[in-house]
Amino acid sequence: MRTVCKTNKCVGCHACEELCPKNAIRIEDHAEYMNAVIDEASCIDCKICDRVCQVNYPLEKKSQVAWFQGWSKNDEVRKKSSSGGLAAELSRTVVNEGGVVCSCKFENGEFVFEFAKNIEELKGFAGSKYVKSNPAGVYKEIRKYLNSDRMVLFIGLPCQCAAVKKATAQSKKGQLYTVDLICHGTPSPKTLNTFMKQYGCDLKQIQSIRFRDKGKFSLEQNEMHIVTPGTMDCYSIAFLNGLIYTENCYECAYADSKRITDLTIGDSWGTELPSNGKGISLVLCNTEQGKELVKKADVYLTDVNIEKAIASNPQLKAPTDMPKNRKAFFDGYAKSKNFNFLVMQCCTKKWFRQFVKRQLIRAKIVGGGVTYSISFTEKR
Repeated sequence: MRTVCKTNKCVGCHACEELCPKNAIRIEDHAEYMNAVIDEASCIDCKICDRVCQVNYPLEKKSQVAWFQGWSKNDEVRKKSSSGGLAAELSRTVVNEGGVVCSCKFENGEFVFEFAKNIEELKGFAGSKYVKSNPAGVYKEIRKYLNSDRMVLFIGLPCQCAAVKKATAQSKKGQLYTVDLICHGTPSPKTLNTFMKQYGCDLKQIQSIRFRDKGKFSLEQNEMHIVTPGTMDCYSIAFLNGLIYTENCYECAYADSKRITDLTIGDSWGTELPSNGKGISLVLCNTEQGKELVKKADVYLTDVNIEKAIASNPQLKAPTDMPKNRKAFFDGYAKSKNFNFLVMQCCTKKWFRQFVKRQLIRAKIVGGGVTYSISFTEKR
């Protein structure tokens, strides 16, 4: 098997697949890892895939020009966002200036990238997605917008932003802004679908899905929770303990305070500011262009303790360590063992803590808090 980059180290950005002039590349998702496989019978050895691959040719990382923490001045925007609403306000700024925003949304059972040209179309982008999304098809489209002298804002994972920058490197018109998220690592959507099927639910049957709720138990109409609100389900336990990421994530080149984008955003963990349950965003301005965009957005900004921000966001220092029992999990996964059982075996203490908390909440002895658990709305 001939692959574009090192075996099992593919980040799954799909750039090589999309830009191959002979459609000779396919991304194979094995849940545990991904590979960009070359069909040697179709390959003309043009090396486009090799040059666009960020694993083979990494981008230069740069230090910040400024650090801030803050939130949207619009309470409704802040409330609906996973953190302080910075991504939403940056997006609103760009579309209000006639630009387009490209980001991830859940649609027809898949986590895909779409383009938004107005405020209404931005709504589907809100919320954290604790799963690997698929940017296939966006690179040529972004090129078209840039070549027609449009402003483009791309919001995604660091590896997806790197792919956009490499794929559009020859575009001399327009204005491209890249915003990456502070990322723990991401599981394959196959892993998520396996988890959901335990509950008799296929992703294609779902209208919307939410991984995290910063309120107490503020549920949407017709929304269904996998577990008792205020506790973590087994997918969330596995995610937050780094058990189910694809293999490349444990060697992530972007888990560093130096970045490759215009802006980096995440939660302002460790802040001394009161959030009142509404969320506070951390924003790293990696370029002057990024800083100018933040300053134009309708957000409240204040200084942040940089040392504390880095200490509270471990992925600004190093990638997540691969758990010793990850192999045991995926060996069981390959044998179709029950997902929840595997998590209970591999994360026993964390699982038991959530089990006890669930009983206490049901007995109304304790309340909830920030909820890291999956909730969804089925299609009608």
